[in-house]
Amino acid sequence: MMKNSTVAIIIVNWKKYDITLTCIESILNSTNSNFKIILVDNESDNKKVKNFKYRNEIEIIQNKKNEGFSKANNAGIDYALSNNYDYTLLINNDTIIDKNLIEVLLKTVQAKNLSVLQPLILNYNGKEIWNAGGCINYFFGNFITRKKLGNSLNSSHDFTEWFTGCCCLFSTKIFKEIGKLDERFFAYYEDADMSLRLKKNNYKIGFTSKTFIYHHESLSSNVNDSKHGSLNPFVHYLNIKNHIILLRKHKDLFNSYGIVFFQFFKVLAYSIYFILRLRFFKLKMVYKGLRDSLTMKI
Repeated sequence: MMKNSTVAIIIVNWKKYDITLTCIESILNSTNSNFKIILVDNESDNKKVKNFKYRNEIEIIQNKKNEGFSKANNAGIDYALSNNYDYTLLINNDTIIDKNLIEVLLKTVQAKNLSVLQPLILNYNGKEIWNAGGCINYFFGNFITRKKLGNSLNSSHDFTEWFTGCCCLFSTKIFKEIGKLDERFFAYYEDADMSLRLKKNNYKIGFTSKTFIYHHESLSSNVNDSKHGSLNPFVHYLNIKNHIILLRKHKDLFNSYGIVFFQFFKVLAYSIYFILRLRFFKLKMVYKGLRDSLTMKI
């Protein structure tokens, strides 16, 4: 492994300071210590964020409002670029890392001459696979997550067609060539978009099951609201809007008839479900997402 490779670890926080602290503590226990944690705090709370300021390993970027996942990560990427970090690790705040994660990722990218590498991602209970890479259906334009690794967690895939923004290591210089995350996505599908840009620039996305993280799914998106359900209605808006924007942006890669067919039935399924559950505000957000996806300039 290249000696003294430096790593900028970017974590975006939005109101979940206790969860973020747990993530940071797991990173600080890592076997690799040549890193800097870049905590980008959306809609920052000065009283709460001060709990992170006592460590030299942490650089804090405070945003007055919620700038979204993509723009917040880009602020961290700018820091990594301006400070000449060799690698940049994007990782969700609702995760706990294997103590060997950074070390294994660095050894793997350098041994296999990769610029992008995703580890295995387990559910928080550690008993189920949340993401083992994924594949893309270019006819229907949907992104499929692998939930299995053959017969055991020790089975290995070398590559994935798209990475999840939940956790992925990049050679920092790659952002100079293909750009950062597309901020028009705000959150959701920004990782799929970047995966397609990597593909168009002839980069392969590596995957390894030799190290892992534990992931709590959608903690930042959950709400305690009996009227609207457990998932924030804004998530459904982003899900509809961003998927279609992605397909429009990369229309040269997909089958036009297939993606129209898939999106029609996707919106129809959402509509039927929300009508039956009397979730009319969520239904409104679905059609707002559809409208905005078709009117936005690409």
